[in-house]
Amino acid sequence: MKIINIVGARPNFMKMAPIIEAMNKHPEKIQHLLVHTGQHYDQKMSKSFFDDLGMPKPDINLEVGSGSHAEQTARIMVAFEKVCLDEEPDLVIVVGDVNSTMACTITAKKLGIKVAHVEAGLRSRDMSMPEEINRLCTDVLCDYLFTTDHFADENLAAEGVSADKVFFVGNVMIDTLLKHREMVASLVFAEGRGLVSGNYATLTMHRPGNVDDKQTLQGILEALTEISHRVPIVFPIHPRTKKMAKQFGLDHFFNTGDKIEGIWITEPLGYLEFLNLNMNARMVLTDSGGLQEETTVLGVPCLTMRPNTERPITCEVGSNIMVGNCKKTILREAFKILDGEVAKGRVPDRWDGKSANRIVDTLLTVL
Repeated sequence: MKIINIVGARPNFMKMAPIIEAMNKHPEKIQHLLVHTGQHYDQKMSKSFFDDLGMPKPDINLEVGSGSHAEQTARIMVAFEKVCLDEEPDLVIVVGDVNSTMACTITAKKLGIKVAHVEAGLRSRDMSMPEEINRLCTDVLCDYLFTTDHFADENLAAEGVSADKVFFVGNVMIDTLLKHREMVASLVFAEGRGLVSGNYATLTMHRPGNVDDKQTLQGILEALTEISHRVPIVFPIHPRTKKMAKQFGLDHFFNTGDKIEGIWITEPLGYLEFLNLNMNARMVLTDSGGLQEETTVLGVPCLTMRPNTERPITCEVGSNIMVGNCKKTILREAFKILDGEVAKGRVPDRWDGKSANRIVDTLLTVL
């Protein structure tokens, strides 16, 4: 069985790494290739992620680069079509919800190649998010849909997807976290930066709804500054956020000095460094998707600065709180956590480090 595995952006690496490892247990049954579309590509950071996760270097890099959603999607489709025609795979596996996920799915299906989607069925109901469009298009086309939780199963059923296509396997990103957790705990990255465990917060923020409007971004930064009077906030800053803050004249909110105080910014971090930072944090503030899941397993309170989430399971188990981008709400919930009002969460079913094995075992059965 010849399988092409697709990655296009950093979050995809964490999801694909355990799947490749599980496939390597069946060399007599599975031949697999790793295709990196190059949708997001930074030489230093990509190398860091591949090294951190023990992933093989990509067999093929399409090097499509950045551009508008239409340009990028079109370039991926044109380049990936040639790969499919040359390699003639039996199956293409896509993960997550980036443009590469949707583009490679459409391309493979038009060539009559079966496609499996890992992390299927997630829905935010927010069509202003490009990721939501990618998720909907991908799921309606795929032959095998691997889900992370009961919400995803229910979403697919409501959309009329046949139950024999859907397989509840758990969360492959948690496979990666659990594999590295013990080793990462022994690192001294946080302490090496002068941070005291449990006495700082971490921040990620990059979504257009938070950073592309001056008034909104200023309100968030004002809230974060008040929080940072009690605990410093470590912010591996996203290039988009850095650019917009400078454009709006709001970069004075950031601390770039040697002393860790206020909203202290760093360059983007590798997977292991960032995991070490988060597992020792007092809380995490984010507008990301994956961090909502990782903090759930780490037992670290998470405030999600979005009006909705495609991962409601993290709210159901009590570890994640939606605060939107309202200054008042962010402050209220952050101060609750700092005052010790922390709801004890639990780990969702099948987030146990065995999801990738379930995926590969299922494919070996159904194909």
